[in-house]
Amino acid sequence: MLASGAMGEPPDRDDEPPSKSELKRQSRDLQDLGESLVALPMAELDALPLPEDVREAVLAGRRITSHGAKVRQRLYIGKLLRRIDVEPIRVALEQRAEVDRQRARREHVIEGWRDRLMADEPGAWTELGALVPPAEIAPLRALVRQARAESASARPPASSRQLFRRLRELLAEAPPQ
Repeated sequence: MLASGAMGEPPDRDDEPPSKSELKRQSRDLQDLGESLVALPMAELDALPLPEDVREAVLAGRRITSHGAKVRQRLYIGKLLRRIDVEPIRVALEQRAEVDRQRARREHVIEGWRDRLMADEPGAWTELGALVPPAEIAPLRALVRQARAESASARPPASSRQLFRRLRELLAEAPPQ
């Protein structure tokens, strides 16, 4: 007969404490979270709801240069994070990551436009003309010509960069499609 539960039911897993491996995973996750906090720009770190001792530990982690000391500080920050609710911090970091992903997608779209214009792709100017004011097409054509000339003569890509910046400005003003 089974001694674990009445009428042959399996033992309750909810009553058991987490395994040693699970505790190690949780600890490693908190250490990784602490490492992400150390890498954040100061303005974004200030915006997070951190207790003072965690904030001080993160700031100290930024100043440390020795490898061994960095490892110890990472462990210490993980230990401090164990006693607070880290979910708001995780949510804030995920929102930051999503903003970064959206920015990267926009930059890729702009790079695609620049490449299409530089390659003189058929239809690219027509499509762009539907997105930007007609008065902006002529200056863009001039920038593309300059960028092509720079590229052909192996000069630094100043006009290509200027074209990218101008496309970014114009496409930010354009209505979403």
